[in-house]
Amino acid sequence: MERQTTSRLRKLSCAVAVVLGAALLTPATAAQADDPYQVLVFSKTAGFRHDSIPAGIAEIQALGADNGFSVTATEDATAISTENLAQYEAVVFVSTTGDFLDDTQQNALFGYVDGGGGFLGIHAAADAEYETPAYEQLVGAWFSGHPAIQAATVRTEDLTNPATSQFEPAWTHTDELYNYKTDPRPNVHVLQTLDESSYEGGTMGADHPITWCHPQGEGRSFYTGLGHTVETYADPDFQQLLLGGIEYAAGQVTADCAPPVGGGGDEPTAVEGESYSSSSGVQPAGHGGASGGQTLGYIENGDWAGYASVETEGATTFTASVASAGAGGTIEIRSGSATGTLLGSVAVPSTGSWDTFSTVSTQLTGTGSGPLFLSFTGGAGSLFDIDTFTLGGATAAR
Repeated sequence: MERQTTSRLRKLSCAVAVVLGAALLTPATAAQADDPYQVLVFSKTAGFRHDSIPAGIAEIQALGADNGFSVTATEDATAISTENLAQYEAVVFVSTTGDFLDDTQQNALFGYVDGGGGFLGIHAAADAEYETPAYEQLVGAWFSGHPAIQAATVRTEDLTNPATSQFEPAWTHTDELYNYKTDPRPNVHVLQTLDESSYEGGTMGADHPITWCHPQGEGRSFYTGLGHTVETYADPDFQQLLLGGIEYAAGQVTADCAPPVGGGGDEPTAVEGESYSSSSGVQPAGHGGASGGQTLGYIENGDWAGYASVETEGATTFTASVASAGAGGTIEIRSGSATGTLLGSVAVPSTGSWDTFSTVSTQLTGTGSGPLFLSFTGGAGSLFDIDTFTLGGATAAR
């Protein structure tokens, strides 16, 4: 994503103004926008103070000037009020830390989002308000710790979301890499994960979300754990991540941010890929890092697997944990037989290793009326392995 020189100069001037100590930044005028929408940027800290906060504010201002929204930046917590928030389409928390909102302000924030507003949290927005479970729900998870700043492989699960469509499946990025107290996946739509095998100090294991989004009441929430370093805000891919997140939170673009069906304590039961009842071509494959130590493996073009105990009636989503050191391919979700009604399909990217697992998911648009069959297409040779999968909205066992 290239930016015009004038925009870069504008951004630089904003950054200088912040560094010189502006405690309250006035709204930036959006370039060439007849009716810009309004975004509030909030960066109050009651704990650790990130040096990158001015760079984050300046980048959001530059994005607003180039993309039709105006920005008001403040560290005054009285701005988090029902009356004031009503004028904004989204509020962005830039590395806020500690306990910085009183009860009235918290209730105003939650009521604003639940009533149709948008929230975006960056990096240390997860390191805040630990006495308020509703804040954890809004952000998605609480921070628990981090290793030293280092390069890591970020794996993008959703290549169609407006915030992540610019990424390749694997992105090498240097940042402070947060661990979280809980895995947010059951309650959010995960966009990116960290590959813990690519760096030192990860504590969440094979599933380590780092960027996600989810509906919140009538509103929308987006969070990324990236954004510790000043340099991150100069990365064009990260700039697009922020822009897509702001536009989603502000309701300017549509995106699939629905959590897994049954999320929030009633998640569908995961099915082991190797537990098929009928098949063609596939075999179980041993992998120490897989659930149960095995995957559905040796998958080639034209192979299939059937699951007599998994009913497709009412199915609305399909999610699978996959690994591929090959070229990847496509999973077709079918009802009744290997050539039965096509309910949906999902692409499986190369994850770089047969022991590196990623999650793929899709909404199902067909109507099922029989047991589940998975059919596989792709190029020559072994395509990918399937560890576990869930079929949301359907009956797990007859």
